[in-house]
Amino acid sequence: MRRSNTQQLSEVLREYIREMRFDRKLKEVDVVQSWQELLGKTISRYTRNIYFSKGILFVEISSPVVKNELIMIREEIRSRLNKQAGEEIVTKIVFK
Repeated sequence: MRRSNTQQLSEVLREYIREMRFDRKLKEVDVVQSWQELLGKTISRYTRNIYFSKGILFVEISSPVVKNELIMIREEIRSRLNKQAGEEIVTKIVFK
């Protein structure tokens, strides 16, 4: 006998993610993964480590020259990452 309250698996998973409050963390992971796509392979070669902590994106850069260039366009990068995420995920970017 078939139940009348059937749901699609995708709807159930979305609801579970929303209830468990995983959606913000998943967007943070998407932002980190989209770093190469937004900044290109050249910049990604100088990127050692990227991680989030309390809305702040920390990026370790191996080249001082590239680091200075990124500092100059920090706000543009932040707005592009937030646009990619669809909401204000990145509040600040710190280059190390």
